[in-house]
Amino acid sequence: MKAAHNSPEKFIWEPMRVPAGGAASQPKILPKIMVWLILFVSATYVVYTLKLVSSSHAAGLACAGDADIFHKTLHLSTANATIPPPPTTGLEHIVFGIAASAKLWEQRKEYIKLWWRPERGMRGIVWLDSPVKTHRNESGRLPELRISGDTSRFAYKNKQGHRSAIRISRIVSETLRLGATENVRWFVMGDDDTVFVKDNLVKILNKYDHNQYYYIGSLSESHLQNIYFSYGMAYGGGGFAISYPLAVALEKMQDRCIQRYPGLYGSDDRMQACMAELGVPLTKELGFHQYDVYGNLFGLLSAHPVTPLVSLHHLDVVEPIFPNATRLEALKRLKIPMQLDSVGLMQQSICYEKKNGWTVSVSWGFAIQVFRGVLSPREIEMPSRTFLNWYRRADYTAYAFNTRPVMRNPCHKPFVYYFSKARTELSTNQTLTQYTRHHVPHPQCRWKMASPGEVETVEVYKKPDPHLWDRSPRRNCCRVLSSKEKRLVIDVGVCEEGEVSEV
Repeated sequence: MKAAHNSPEKFIWEPMRVPAGGAASQPKILPKIMVWLILFVSATYVVYTLKLVSSSHAAGLACAGDADIFHKTLHLSTANATIPPPPTTGLEHIVFGIAASAKLWEQRKEYIKLWWRPERGMRGIVWLDSPVKTHRNESGRLPELRISGDTSRFAYKNKQGHRSAIRISRIVSETLRLGATENVRWFVMGDDDTVFVKDNLVKILNKYDHNQYYYIGSLSESHLQNIYFSYGMAYGGGGFAISYPLAVALEKMQDRCIQRYPGLYGSDDRMQACMAELGVPLTKELGFHQYDVYGNLFGLLSAHPVTPLVSLHHLDVVEPIFPNATRLEALKRLKIPMQLDSVGLMQQSICYEKKNGWTVSVSWGFAIQVFRGVLSPREIEMPSRTFLNWYRRADYTAYAFNTRPVMRNPCHKPFVYYFSKARTELSTNQTLTQYTRHHVPHPQCRWKMASPGEVETVEVYKKPDPHLWDRSPRRNCCRVLSSKEKRLVIDVGVCEEGEVSEV
């Protein structure tokens, strides 16, 4: 085995041995091989060197191009950064279309005078069904008056309604056709008995891009109304807004659209039918108030949703919002806090007077309620049923929101304080609003605790917060500062870190 193993080794290695006699011929062959090897390596090196140099030059040009593009992009970005953003929407960008009737004009025009301010660039037209008497002293206090176009060519087949709904539904289109649309971003519809909070309306519209299609408004308070008409319809009495591009699109097709719906009842459901054909849904903003209710608005206003108050409607149907005043007197009183801090108007805050065990609900600029005992914010933020449904036979389940019954326990009946006056504290940049007790009979309470009836006046300090609605929705917090000498003093403002409404 060993001999067999060694035999191949001899075979492999023996040819590599150089015999003594062949040593003289080896030097002649080796130089030739070495020369060719050196030439081959040199040629290969030259070729690869040339390729490397050319690719590096191309890469350098590419890098220079990239750098040039980068610098150009950076320059454009810097240039764009210096372009100021488009100006925010103001009253001068809105055109109001007010639906009115000659029969009620003398009475209803007083509502319009409360909020109409042409000196602030407001534009709008009141569209009437027939001419009305005008007065010289009202010049500048009301929008321009115009008569709606003839609608006799349109069919109307609803036996319960009135064909004036057709002319009212065409107000936006007729306003657009007048041609005075320079710098217009929004068309806002309302009735002659609608009162707008102008600055809050502007605040709402600034949330949306006026270059897009927007149909903005709110529903009825009555669940039955919304079922009968539509939960996707903006109610015209509460007001609604249409962006300019959408108004242009509507005007082009509205007359044809109206012809397709002769059986509809009103103007707002005709408007919504055309919006449906355009494919534009309702964008809901709860601050537009239709107020399809009867009776007293106190329960609704004292628990206003956490959103800007934009409009009030059906003011001829409900009771005056302040007691012992006419409807106009009550609205004029509301204008005082509206001018001081429209952003915070009607906004609810809930806190507790711990020493006496009272619950305090502040509806800023309107009213304050003080309850004996501790009631949860979940309960207090629901409107109490001081009002009746639009359908008088309907019960409390026929509202489109939660409500709570008026307190049955005599000890839980709230003591109410209505807004009376206000001023600005220049030294602290705060508003000081005063609320006076509304004296009504209170049932006897046997609880052995202090009665809020001892308090005659409530004073509320609040710093105006113009950016309140630029943040996520949240109720303001209130803090009881003192409770003595028949006076309750409260501070209202943005909630601090970790602050909650609890005892």
